Amino acid sequence: MSHDLVCWKCGADLSALSLPLSRRDECRKCGADLHVCRMCSDYDQHVAKKCREPIAEEVCDKTRANFCDYFAPRPGAYVAKDTSSVEAARSELERLFGPKS
Repeated sequence: MSHDLVCWKCGADLSALSLPLSRRDECRKCGADLHVCRMCSDYDQHVAKKCREPIAEEVCDKTRANFCDYFAPRPGAYVAKDTSSVEAARSELERLFGPKS
């Protein structure tokens, strides 16, 4: 079965794994658990309990493997960190003080 899932933590390709994901599946690159809220299609930071599924039991740690029966992996779970402000600050420091030796 072909799919376009990537790790929620590092963005590594997970196409080698078969669906459905097991509770014990881990990312081969970073070792992160994959059957986690952060990788679920119902995960939403802007709703109560960060889950759109109204009858799912609440999971406290959204980054650890769980037994949720409503888990459905979402392809866009990885969100790259915005480092533009860090890079801008670093460039400004190098402009003022010169490059790091």
